[in-house]
Amino acid sequence: MLGKFFHKPQGENSDRVPPGQYLTNGFPVLTYGSTPKVDLATWEFRVWGLATPKVFTWDDFMNLPHHEFTADFHCVTRWSKLDVKWTGIKVTDFMQLIEVDPQAVHVMEHCYGGYTTNLPLEDFVREENFFAFKLFGEPIPPDHGGPMRTVIPHLYAWKSAKWINGLEFLAQEELGFWERNGYHSRGEPWAEERYSFS
Repeated sequence: MLGKFFHKPQGENSDRVPPGQYLTNGFPVLTYGSTPKVDLATWEFRVWGLATPKVFTWDDFMNLPHHEFTADFHCVTRWSKLDVKWTGIKVTDFMQLIEVDPQAVHVMEHCYGGYTTNLPLEDFVREENFFAFKLFGEPIPPDHGGPMRTVIPHLYAWKSAKWINGLEFLAQEELGFWERNGYHSRGEPWAEERYSFS
């Protein structure tokens, strides 16, 4: 199984792969529950909580500057994929469109299908984070989080929420789906922050 689908990092790639991870030969799909079907014509993205409430359409997002991103992708289940190529919109560009209360220190990502994951605001608002809508030049397939997902490269992949459709800004940490079920509240790969007891 290891040799067919995964392999140990070697040479220059060794420095790019966090402890306990193996490189994947493909791009595995891991999802809890069913994959939601999302119609772009009715797609909405909401902002609420400690922020001025606002609703965005798909066209609103597509009118923001597009960028190409290449980032390594690390799953808590111990596989990594290097040099994943995405097209998306910088989180920092989006944040210029909304008004967030200075008391907000955390954000909860909400998704079609009911998935949630939490992030400290300082982990979310980083130049290298983005809302992705293309994967290797093609629209992101639904099983990989299309039509849009976040990509937070410096944390484990469960923090890169599939099917994203909203941000709730919070004055304190609240736990998302996997965090309530035993995963680490932050999920930093180089520190192997996999589970709440680690």
